[in-house]
Amino acid sequence: MAQWNQLQQLETRYLEQLYHLYSDSFPMELRQFLAPWIESQDWAYAANKESHATLVFHNLLGEIDQQYSRFLQENNVLYQHNLRRIKQHLQSKYLEKPMDIARIVARCLWEEQRLLQTATSATQVHTQIVTEMGGLLTAMDYVQKNLTDEELADWKRRQQIACIGGPPNICLDRLETWITSLAESQLQIRQQIKKLEELQQKVSYKGDPIIQHRPALEEKIVDLFRNLMKSAFVVERQPCMPMHPDRPLVIKTGVQFTNKVRLLVKFPELNYQLKIKVCIDKSRKFNILGTNTKVMNMEESNNGSLSAEFKHLTLREQRCGNGGRTNSDASLIVTEELHLITFETEVYHQGLKIDLETHSLPVVVISNICQMPNAWASILWYNMLTNHPKNVNFFTKPPVGTWDQVAEVLSWQFSSTTKRGLTIEQLTTLAEKLLGPCVNYSGCQITWAKFCKENMAGKGFSFWVWLDNIIDLVKKYILALWNEGYIMGFISKERERAILSPKPPGTFLLRFSESSKEGGITFTWVEKDISGEYFRTSCCFDDLFFFSCALFVVMLNFFIMDATNILVSPLVYLYPEIPKEEAFGKYCRPESQARRELSSLESINEGQGKPQNCAHTPTDRVLVMGVGNVSIRFH
Repeated sequence: MAQWNQLQQLETRYLEQLYHLYSDSFPMELRQFLAPWIESQDWAYAANKESHATLVFHNLLGEIDQQYSRFLQENNVLYQHNLRRIKQHLQSKYLEKPMDIARIVARCLWEEQRLLQTATSATQVHTQIVTEMGGLLTAMDYVQKNLTDEELADWKRRQQIACIGGPPNICLDRLETWITSLAESQLQIRQQIKKLEELQQKVSYKGDPIIQHRPALEEKIVDLFRNLMKSAFVVERQPCMPMHPDRPLVIKTGVQFTNKVRLLVKFPELNYQLKIKVCIDKSRKFNILGTNTKVMNMEESNNGSLSAEFKHLTLREQRCGNGGRTNSDASLIVTEELHLITFETEVYHQGLKIDLETHSLPVVVISNICQMPNAWASILWYNMLTNHPKNVNFFTKPPVGTWDQVAEVLSWQFSSTTKRGLTIEQLTTLAEKLLGPCVNYSGCQITWAKFCKENMAGKGFSFWVWLDNIIDLVKKYILALWNEGYIMGFISKERERAILSPKPPGTFLLRFSESSKEGGITFTWVEKDISGEYFRTSCCFDDLFFFSCALFVVMLNFFIMDATNILVSPLVYLYPEIPKEEAFGKYCRPESQARRELSSLESINEGQGKPQNCAHTPTDRVLVMGVGNVSIRFH
């Protein structure tokens, strides 16, 4: 674009400076009429060389004559008059001094260029500002998505896994540092955008990019900050009854539960400013009792985070005509109903009002502790198969799981509360109970009904009920023996026969009973019959909830009477070849004390179970006792 055309587009304040460049010495009309020709000449060279200045001057007069002829044809009398006057003035003043007019024109063109550069520079500055600000917001958007959609989402998934016994979740301190830094940067950018508004009020021009783009920039930064604050409001500790810390997300009505929320934007000015309100399902079937509002503060947490911990909440069921059940959940049993605990607050910060809301993971509400096993199964299945935060209709059509997923979760049920998870061999045994014989269980599908609702083949109870009672048995009564690895636990009868058959008499192993719903331990050992041939004998201790670990070892040592009524034990070596005393010695009582404990056991519920004497034969063992809830069965 010609220089003169660029000058015409400048805003008024620059045009006023342009007007002052021209006078009678070099009229603006001439600059307008001959703009392309004037800009094509080397006036600076002419200003320093007279011969060239003379040539250019006469060419200038010739250009004026051409323009005059054009205006003559157009009958433009005014322009004809002005050109005649200008030509006469130039001839009278510069005919003998052509270098003077060359210097004047050269100076005017230089001043024009300087004026254009000044105006362009201002435009460019406003454009580097707007462009860089937009680029910065784009970068912030990328970082924010990385933090909220990836890092924070990953933490939430790890929290789900930790809730069902998986690896412990990492703390939020590092994420809090990152998110707080990003929030601080966003507020700084918002202040800079406000400064642009002040600059715009002082200096602006036609086409100013600040005027065009500042509102969009401010809207973008506000949206980023709002979304960051909303994402940063999280449930740090999911609802849990203190008496059942290993089974969060199951809540019994009338029993206190705790949870904790945290804002990962750690602004000191928000301390004691955010009042959190707790509700459940928003007008569904429960009321929250206790202190259901609390102010977030930095003093209660060990790391100074902005948080609120609710320690004394309880649920009370609303009584209504249909027993508290809504039509939407009528098809589900109680332990399949999922509920959301919601936390709400409002943030007022630097002129912005932001509504914050976050939810717990779905919880199951029970009214009787006997519902705990099935409720926990629901929690396992949900958090194993989905990371959807609010899918309360999950069990209307529960998805199937694969054996690989189920196996990992089952192992967590042991490793999270004991020192030992399940081995591949133990898991294979469980897979066979669920799915039947198979060469490779990886990828095999398991339905929710198969896992928890349908009875196992030939049994009057489901797989999960059986396994959950075993988990309870281990945690409460034989934890030390399990942690030591002395209980083989889950092993098929075929595998048991294969590993014991070549072993000497007295070799034994301990496994969990397959026939007991309530949980039991089966001893299987190797003996010789009268003919000297090896055979296997099993004895099952059912309903071991009566025992301590030490008393269980007493039973391990003395539970068979020989023909002379002397307590003996056929168990000598714990598989593969560990002497019984080496494995269990530290749990044993002195023999006299052991006998007293056995006698006291027999007398607890006298009449319900007494020692029975009968002739001792290699294939006929004598039951020592069946006291109270304790029974011993031979196989």
